[in-house]
Amino acid sequence: MHRESIVIVTPALQDANNGNWQTARRWATMLRSAYSIRLTSQWAAGDEALMIALHARRSAPSVAAWRAAYSQRPLLLTLTGTDLYRDIDADASAQHSLQVADFLVVLNALGADRLPQALRSKCRVLLQSCTSRRTLPKTREHLRVLSVGHLRDEKDPRTYLRAARRLANRADIRLDHIGAALDPELGAEASALAAAQSNYRWHGALSHAATRRRIQTAHVLVHPSRMEGGAHVVIEAIRSGTPVLASRIDGNVGLLGKDYGGTFAVGDDAALATLLQQVRDDPDMLDKLKRQIAHRAPLFSPEAESSSLHSLVAALMARQTPGIRR
Repeated sequence: MHRESIVIVTPALQDANNGNWQTARRWATMLRSAYSIRLTSQWAAGDEALMIALHARRSAPSVAAWRAAYSQRPLLLTLTGTDLYRDIDADASAQHSLQVADFLVVLNALGADRLPQALRSKCRVLLQSCTSRRTLPKTREHLRVLSVGHLRDEKDPRTYLRAARRLANRADIRLDHIGAALDPELGAEASALAAAQSNYRWHGALSHAATRRRIQTAHVLVHPSRMEGGAHVVIEAIRSGTPVLASRIDGNVGLLGKDYGGTFAVGDDAALATLLQQVRDDPDMLDKLKRQIAHRAPLFSPEAESSSLHSLVAALMARQTPGIRR
């Protein structure tokens, strides 16, 4: 029996191994049970029934080509953090992608708030997922803190570095840092701090398996990012039973919940350092954060993401104009 075909356009493929690729790969796996799937970094021609495009600006040429070739075939556009919180304000190609898509997908519960009012009716929230990991026993001798993210401006690693400096005299708070130095200057700063301060360690890039293991063994994950669509590392921490201290941006609050007790203002290293000391010194605070993330964890199960994705795709397929070959 002929299966309907879907093309997934992602600006980065496997060699990049970034968030866009991981999302595209996971969705392809989820959809292959019902559809024929093709993954590509750029679409120029093809006879698929549906396009799923990640990134309004970087996939804009593929989006435009699809709509020029097929005025009636459905298009689902997934918006990244740089789309929502930067590009759609000023980039004409990103704005065009928003207009021609049939559905817009955001990856956090507050994402639709950034869209023009006229476009919100076609926006859907689709929370990403990962497998659950059991919560591992944690040492009581010190607080193990972990931040995961490549060293680049959007991830704001300097806030973590400054907070670490404020905690230089707290030998009972140990701060680990995972991420490649995409910005060499930031890498030099992390390396210098690791050489000067014994309770801060920069590990560079680690494998995904090694990173998830460290998330499991940490008492708390710190995510100080300036801009996020829905950070997968935050989801991995939640699904590992590891509380999160995160910058108070929509991309984080839209995952953790508006009432979550572990957020701080963007760039506020003093507030982050204070939170870390509170988590170390007040066991009740850490327990409260654990309860809050345990309540959120089911939202990010693979079953929930797969169900939402299949529902979106089925709704779009049903809207196709009669006569289109499937």
